[in-house]
Amino acid sequence: MRNRTAANDARNALIQDIDETNVPYGMVALWCLGQASFIVKGGSTTIYIDPFTIEDALVESRHGLRRAYPSAVRPEDITNADYCLITHDHVDHLDPDTIQAMAAQARETLFFAPACCREMMLGRGVSPDRLHIADTGKEYSGQAIIKPIAAAHEELSIDQDGFHEYVGYIIRLNGVTLYHAGDTLIYEGLQARLREEEVDLGLLPINGRDFYRGERGIVGNMNYREAAELANGAGFKMTVPMHYDLFAGNAERPGYFVDYVYDHFPSLPIHVMARGERFIYAAAGAVKS
Repeated sequence: MRNRTAANDARNALIQDIDETNVPYGMVALWCLGQASFIVKGGSTTIYIDPFTIEDALVESRHGLRRAYPSAVRPEDITNADYCLITHDHVDHLDPDTIQAMAAQARETLFFAPACCREMMLGRGVSPDRLHIADTGKEYSGQAIIKPIAAAHEELSIDQDGFHEYVGYIIRLNGVTLYHAGDTLIYEGLQARLREEEVDLGLLPINGRDFYRGERGIVGNMNYREAAELANGAGFKMTVPMHYDLFAGNAERPGYFVDYVYDHFPSLPIHVMARGERFIYAAAGAVKS
């Protein structure tokens, strides 16, 4: 009972930390929930990206997966989301239990997801008026500017209506441009596109792929070398590696990414997120218009 109470207190403290964090213009605050799950706050706007918060026992019983560590928040804790962005339909990115709780509790939350995720999102209680299709040909303006960008996991996949099934997001929030890659390989034109976007803060997967994971049905991503090369080639001001720590069978050591950057791009700023850490990124020269 004491351990459960302590865990609940820590989860409540994280939500409180998000709510109470003051993020001046030209900055964003970042919290990592593991895998590709992030919470981003700029000004008074809070964005959840691929929130995967289901408990280990449920993940294992329903999906045969075992988390390396517990979620920092529970689905029922999330009441402060202005936006929820989903990159694709794999359970560690589109967590049905988390979406259902968010749809019920955070009545003002706007959801973005690829078209192939629409029925799942509606089935979990997201109302049609709050659900936007992540169309890579469009830009959405509101409290943040959100631009879906195609992802190749491991291929660029398009549904029968012409929508990409895997996406990342360019987010312009509070004077900062952030790129969350989702699950992707590097494909032709991606680096040039990202350079045009002038990304301040890039979140890139580093877990890679190989024959044996492919044999187990695990779809891969860029590896740590490719992530470092992309970050440098695209001119990211800061890079945070992701998607390496939550499942033992699909993991990578972030130190390999750090070492590669140190050896090849020693002037490239990077940051490895600690569990439960609040990381504040400040964009150089951001000026409020």
